[in-house]
Parts: sequence; structure tokens; C-alpha cells
Amino acid sequence: MLAGMPIAHAQSSAAQPAPAQTLPAAPATPPAAQIAAPVKAIAITGQQRLEQDTILSYTKLRVGQNYTRESLDQALRDLFETELFADVQIRDDNGNLTIEVKENPVINRIVLEGNKRLKEDKIRPEIKLAPRQIYTRSKVRADVARIIELYRRQGRFAATVEPKMVQLDQNRVDIVFEISEGPKSKVRQINIIGNEKFKDGRLQGEMATKAARWFRLFSSGTSYDPDRLAYDQQKLRQFYLTQGYADFRVISAVAELTPDKQDFIITYVVEEGERYKFGDVKVESDIRDLSGESLTRLLPMKTGDWYNAKQVEDTVDNLNETAGLFGYAFADVSPDFNRVKDDLTMGITFRIGNAPRVYVERVDINGNTLTQDKVVRREFRLAEGDAFNSFAVKRSRDRINSLGFFQEKLEIEQKPGSTPDRIILETNVEEKSTGELSLSAGFSSLERFILAGSITQRNFRGKGQELRTSVNYSVYSRSVEVGFTEPYLFDKNIAVGGDIFRRDLNSFQFGLNNDRNTTYEQTTTGFQLRAGVPLTEFMSLALRYGLSYDDVSLDRDTYFSDTNGDGTIECDPILAGRYLCDAIGKRTTSSIGYSLLFDNRDNRIRPTRGQSFAISQDLAGLGGSVRYIKTRLNATKHFNLGSGFITSFYAEGGFIQSLENARIDSAGNSVERIRLTDRWFLGEPQMRGFDIRGVGPRVLRYFLQPSTDSNGNQVIGADGNPVYERPTGRRNLTDDALGGRIYYMARGEIEIPLGSGARELGLRPSVYVDVGAVAGIKNPILVGNNGKFPGYCTESPTTENTTGSARRVTANAPGVCPTVGAGFTTAFQEGTAFEEVYTGDTLKPRLSIGFGVNWNSPFGPFRIDIARALLKEPGDDDKLITFNVGTQF
Repeated sequence: MLAGMPIAHAQSSAAQPAPAQTLPAAPATPPAAQIAAPVKAIAITGQQRLEQDTILSYTKLRVGQNYTRESLDQALRDLFETELFADVQIRDDNGNLTIEVKENPVINRIVLEGNKRLKEDKIRPEIKLAPRQIYTRSKVRADVARIIELYRRQGRFAATVEPKMVQLDQNRVDIVFEISEGPKSKVRQINIIGNEKFKDGRLQGEMATKAARWFRLFSSGTSYDPDRLAYDQQKLRQFYLTQGYADFRVISAVAELTPDKQDFIITYVVEEGERYKFGDVKVESDIRDLSGESLTRLLPMKTGDWYNAKQVEDTVDNLNETAGLFGYAFADVSPDFNRVKDDLTMGITFRIGNAPRVYVERVDINGNTLTQDKVVRREFRLAEGDAFNSFAVKRSRDRINSLGFFQEKLEIEQKPGSTPDRIILETNVEEKSTGELSLSAGFSSLERFILAGSITQRNFRGKGQELRTSVNYSVYSRSVEVGFTEPYLFDKNIAVGGDIFRRDLNSFQFGLNNDRNTTYEQTTTGFQLRAGVPLTEFMSLALRYGLSYDDVSLDRDTYFSDTNGDGTIECDPILAGRYLCDAIGKRTTSSIGYSLLFDNRDNRIRPTRGQSFAISQDLAGLGGSVRYIKTRLNATKHFNLGSGFITSFYAEGGFIQSLENARIDSAGNSVERIRLTDRWFLGEPQMRGFDIRGVGPRVLRYFLQPSTDSNGNQVIGADGNPVYERPTGRRNLTDDALGGRIYYMARGEIEIPLGSGARELGLRPSVYVDVGAVAGIKNPILVGNNGKFPGYCTESPTTENTTGSARRVTANAPGVCPTVGAGFTTAFQEGTAFEEVYTGDTLKPRLSIGFGVNWNSPFGPFRIDIARALLKEPGDDDKLITFNVGTQF
């Protein structure tokens, strides 16, 4: 503001030359506003923090110098441009200038209100204002713009920010940003104009951006993203080029924000053009080792096929790789196109330029700070001086990735060497954490509450060694294990390792009311030594020796009694079952075994392609008390179907054959030579859709109940004895899985890709089919007469019989006690009658289908499966839902 007495303004006029014989013009009087006057004095008032000299330095006004109204206006502008003042006035009293200022306040604090979707730690780095700074409107406007841009990057285009200033004493203020976040701006609709050959839905399926729908709740593709809009245009072009439309182009792509700023409507205008076919396709090679005619016969496209640009790109890559197999790393493969619009054909000549055969000059490894160079170098299939081979480079990359020491997507770069026939292989690795210290607690449908702790270092001392120790505890199992593996003994390709373990297992059965009752307890203590050597690039041989001591026992109070009446307490088959009584005891297993493995998968941790096959055999009997030979085979196959779909097939089977003579129990009966604890079991988690040990041979013990008529009276049979019947449902029986000597299992699974939002959540869903069976044991000897046990009767002496003693005898039939002598009474013990049924011993396939999801949840790894058993046999235990969750702390 300019105030005070008016100042005359002086303005000089340039003199113009007068024409000849013209009288000189009268001199012009300059306007008063342009008259310059000297500054007599300058006073500054109103300042609080700034020095007068500092304020004066921002202007060009000086005592003794002339000033005009323009110079005073310029001084006002200069002071306002400093953004240090809320108001400035200059008063003039005949050359005595007074500059009156009002300083901008100092910021006390910055306050954010209304932000829920974006936390303060995301917004505050964008705010340039800070406490103890001078408040300026321009800085506030800039911060508002930055916050709004941050919300727009999150897809919230309706977000608004209202800055407010709270005045405090001592010329201080609080700056409050009131944020209205608004809803996330979705893509309401995608319109495509100009497409005639393909429907909108087909083209929208190629795009990363999706229209918002309820079933895309977890998809991040429904949010508007300008970068994704450009990406989708490229995806449309790629799709049309794979369908033969070589002239396709996107004329325009417009994203319009709806008036309510809630959603976007995207419109594409496309021009499809004509569809082309392949014309003449051939390969011309300037490299003598590569025959153009031979390569032409191997081309995937033929004359008359619909043109496919993706097929052309893949062919160029394949030809480059083929040249690399012969040592030509820098072969130049370029396609020459011959487009003939008259007959709509696209002729292509793949030209392979001349290039020297290349040799490896050196191998560079960068980025490894912990891992020793030799750990990476020994995975290379090429060394300095070797002839270049693209297959060996690819195999080296896969082997390094399989170590699991580095981040994924590792690539080996090929760089020119010191001469044209030399190449440098450069591997830039990014190490990831290979040490794991975890303490976890969780709950699973298999073992209920679980506590576990483990320390694992998969790259111990940076030498690729693995050292691990773990402790696990649950209701049904406890274990302690320590293991060590040296993959290269004395820097030779020989792997050695060993394990020491102690495992306690409480096996259980499904009893009455479907409760889990502990049956036998197995304690195993032992060790295993192993060694492995490669036979070929993809085949290896592993040898092992193990020694373990097992102690299998039953609860004496529950399953032991005086079965002979002679005071000897032993396992009672009526209480436990003959198969459990036969399993108890102490034994030592000394076994030697081998595994022959073929594996050419691209990644052993998370494979996407390749296959593996293994055969393993273990012979027990080199000392010890157990003799058998156990054989197991398994195979896997992985396919990458593209677009993130990964298909896996898995199959395995096993057989165990006893090498012992027939065993006879205490009752003189021949029993199964393969003990219960050595057999194969099948069910959850191997076969989803079935419960733990839910498949295969088992003994079902039904507890018989009195049969009653409609009036509730007990039914009496024709023989005059009460009639007992088998109850329905699995709540009135016990279920003991016996395992088998032979089994097989197979699985087909497809991993389904999700959007980036779901990937960020760690979701990996899959659908699968499981099939399998286990069988092949000797029919167990059941309790009673053909599995029927009528129950017990108690014979008690009468009060007159002072010398008699009570005893327990077997009932003749359910509810029917034998005749007793004088001086005794008899009573039937209700609920002891039962019938045992042996079932499930068949190799007929059990089949289930289902889907599951892996989720890296905030509580730890979570897996849920929903599977339905479609094929099952009598006695099998199916299960619809299984899950497992844990947490780290």
C-alpha cells in the first residue's frame, strides 16, 4: 500500500528533430508525478524479529538518492516478494519516508486432521512447512497441492485439503490441514469404440485396468492410474498384433472424471485395420555353423498362418539362443518384414549376421558381501576360457537361484570382452537374509495348539553351509532336532551332513463323540548321516545311514489289566485292540539307504518349469531288531502357462517289505510282520479332503446299544435274549487307522495369479485334484468271535458266601451272562459290548477336489483349504475344511 502525500511523477520526453524551416516547439512541462526528489530520511516501524538494516536491504531506497512514485511502488513489491510480511505501507512526508511493516507469523506446529487412509508418516514428508519457519501463503498452497497429489496417487481424486490458521500469542500460528479424503476413485466404465472383430469383454480382459465390480474387491486394477492407461494401450496393440492385425492403432485414450469426482470413465478409440497372414518365411544365415535351410524347416510359423507378432519375437529369441548354443553370443538376428497390402500377407526373412565364435574371458560376481565368491562360482556351468554356450548360462542362472541366497529374478549379463571373440559374464546379485530366528505360536486343525522355535542359517559363514536346530511342541507331538549340511566337502562336489533328533509322538484315535483320544506313545531317539554326489548335470546320488531307538507304549491305567486272572498286568486286547498291543515294545532300527534323483527344475524353492524324479530305498537290518526294505518313488512336473498361471503335477508311491520271519503273539496267532509304526499312512495334510490318517485300513469299534421298540421297551430275540444293535453315525465308535504296506498318491494343481493388490497382501490361491490310496496289510485278528465281543459279566459272592471272591467273566451274548453256581450273583456290565469291523484295505482310488489360499497374514503364514472327497471307501474319514495359522513374536 502506498499512502501519504501525493508525489509528482516526472517523465522525460525524447527530443525529435524538427523539419527545416519550422519554428521550434515550445518546451514540454514534465508531469508532476515524474519529478524526482531526494530521500531525506527513512524510518522503519512495526518490526519484531527483523533488523531495520535487513528490511532496508530488500529495497533500493537510500537516503540522499532521488525517488519517485514508481520507485516507491517497486519497494513495496520487493518487500512483499520476500514473503516475510503480512502487510507493508510506505508513508512520505516531504522526503521523510516511513516504512511500516507487519511481519508474517512464526509457525508453532503443523496439525493434520481427517486423514484415515493415509497415515501421518506418509503425508508429513510431503509437507515443506515446519515449526519455527515463517508462515507464507505460497508455501501453504504448495503443501496443499502436494497432499492432494499424494491422495491422487492413491486413487482418491475427490480428496480436498482446507488449510486453516490458528492465531496464537507472540505472533505465532498453528497451521491446520483439514483433509477430506473422499472415496477411492474407481474406474466405473471402460468404453471401446471402433472394435468390430473382438467384443469389448475380450479386449478388456487383456487390460490391467478393470471396471469396478463387487467380485473385484481385492483387485487394485479397478483404481484409476494414468501410467496404467498407457500400459493398457500397449497391451491392446500387442493383442491385435498376435491376432494378425498389423495395422492396428489406438487413435485416442481419454479418462474422464465424473462430476462428483467419484469415478472415471475411460474411452478408447481404436482402428483395427486388416488381418494379415504369413507370407514367405525363411532364415538366412551368414554363420557357417548355422544352416539357413535347416533353421527354416524348424520355424514355428508357416506360409498361410495368421500373422502373430509374439511368435516373431519368440522366434528371434530362439534363434539367438540357438546361435548361443554354438558359441555365437553376439549373433545379430533381425527380422526383415515384407508387407504386401494387396494380398494381406507379411513375409519375413530372419537374417543372422556373421559373428565370431565367442569364449568366456572372465566371470564377474558383484553384490555379494556375505556369500563367498566360490559359493556362486561353483554353480556356474562355464569357466574362464570355455566356449560360450547359452544353455550353460541359463543353467547357471537357475542353479544360483536355487541356492535361495539371493533375491529372485537374478540374471547373468553378457558383456563384450577385450576383443570381439571374448565375452564377460557379469552376475549382479542382491543378497537376502538367509538366517532365520523364529519363535511361533499357532493353531492348526491337525495338531491344535502349536509352539515352535527354530534357528536356521542356510548360508552359514557365507560358505553355503546349512546349520539348523528346532524345537516343536503340540498336544500330539514334541521334537528336538539339530542338523548340519556341507554342500562341498573340501571344495569338492560332495555333500555331507548329519542330523541328531528326539521325537515324541502321541498317536490318537477318534473316539466316542468324535473326541480325540491318545492311544500309543512313541519316543524316537537317533541320528542320521548322509552324503551325496552328482552323477550328471541333472542327476545325483545320495547315501545315508541311520540309527534310531524306538519305545512304543500304552497308558497302563487305560489299556492294561489282569487278562489271565493270575495277577500279571499286561496289554488287554479288549481294551486296546490286538493291533495296538502288538505295536508296543522297544526296538532298534539300523538302516542304510540311497536316493537316485533327477532334477532339472528352474528353481527348487518355487519352481515354474521343469521336472524331477527320485527313487529311494532303505534297508533295515544291519544290526538292530527290525528288518525290512522300504522303497519310495516320487516325480514332479511344472508348467508355466503364461500370465502367471503355474501348473504342477506330483506323484509318489511306496512299498515296504518285511525281511523277518512270521511273528507269533502271546495267544499263538500269526501277526503282521510290518509293525504299526513302520507303515505308510495317508490323509491330511498329504491328501486334502480327508482327515489325518483318514484313508486306508482301519478298525472301527462300534459300541452296541440295546434295541428298543416304539414304546421304549427293550427288544427280546427269539432265543429269549435281549437284542443289541450297532449304532449309526461316527459319534458312537472308535476309529483306529492301521496304515499299509503299499501306497500311492498324485496331485494336479494350478496356481492362479491375482492382481497386484492381492499380491501385496501375499495371497496365492490354487485349485487342485488329489488322488491316492494305501493298503496291503495282513488282516488283523479282531477281538471276540469274528469281531463281536458281547461284554463282561461280574460274578459276586452273596453275603452268605464268606469265602468267595468277585471275578470278571465273558458274557455269552450282549446282556446274557453265564450260569453261576450257588453262593454267587451275576450282573452284566452295560456299555461293554462292541463289534469290531476291519475295512478300508483296498487300492481303489480316493479322489478329492478343492481350492486353497496361501496368505502371508499379519499373524504369520496362513493356509486354508476347502476340499470335497468325491471318491471314498467305507471307513474313510473325510474333512471339508482344513487350515493352519501361526504368528511370530
